[in-house]
Amino acid sequence: MLIGVVNVTPDSFSDGGKFFSTAQAVEHAMQLLDEGADILDLGGESTRPGARPSVSAQEELDRVLPVIETIQQERPGTVLSIDTYKAETARAAVTAGAEIVNDVSGFLWDPAMAATCAELGCGVILMHTRGRGSEWRAQPPLPHNEVVPLVLRELEERSRAALAAGVQRAAIVLDPGFGFGKSLDENYPLLAHFEELHALGYPLLAGPSRKSFLGKTLASTCGRDVPPGQRDNATLAAITAAVLAGAHLVRVHSVQAAREAIAIADAIRDDSLA
Repeated sequence: MLIGVVNVTPDSFSDGGKFFSTAQAVEHAMQLLDEGADILDLGGESTRPGARPSVSAQEELDRVLPVIETIQQERPGTVLSIDTYKAETARAAVTAGAEIVNDVSGFLWDPAMAATCAELGCGVILMHTRGRGSEWRAQPPLPHNEVVPLVLRELEERSRAALAAGVQRAAIVLDPGFGFGKSLDENYPLLAHFEELHALGYPLLAGPSRKSFLGKTLASTCGRDVPPGQRDNATLAAITAAVLAGAHLVRVHSVQAAREAIAIADAIRDDSLA
């Protein structure tokens, strides 16, 4: 399944506030749906490295609730995900019509989130991250061969905690968190060994879209680091690798190109399994 990103923020790393107003966000959402997005992931707070301190839940809701309401009016039946780590935001967004909570912290940053999602009965995406964005640049590097075992171990911990809180197993999707607390060299083991994540027994989401590790690789191999908005070609390579390794969902900013790449990757994978 294809998840289209709608950042209702003034400081997103990928689009720099291009869709900050309700009208702009809704127009972009309609475009992503027309291009073939199965789910829209709406976010009201940037979690990029160096982002300003956490916005309040109320400010987050002021940004996303009008977008949720308008999308539902214009395209009834659209499946919506709320990208938040705050239980208050999750509750209000799901009450307003979102069906999925996408928590980049894997329920770590708000102790009320797990119980809230269990009570709401919504779908959840639990992402792996190492620390918060303000800490990423200072984190000690991981040895190459420790990246995948660490992500496997900690995602298993997060899924067990969700189950213990009452979240249904069928509601859980896991995301290894490309770029979240991982340096350049720590993302490629996750792509190269993505299939090992299937051992966790949950559907897997891959979200490498426009991440900085792609730009840094282009800088080292092609001579220049391209800005986020020009990383879609690199994104296609990364999501193709993930789909070939069995990713069930892919989260992207540019839906049409991703849809075409996924169609080819699916055809290759289906034939290899025949």
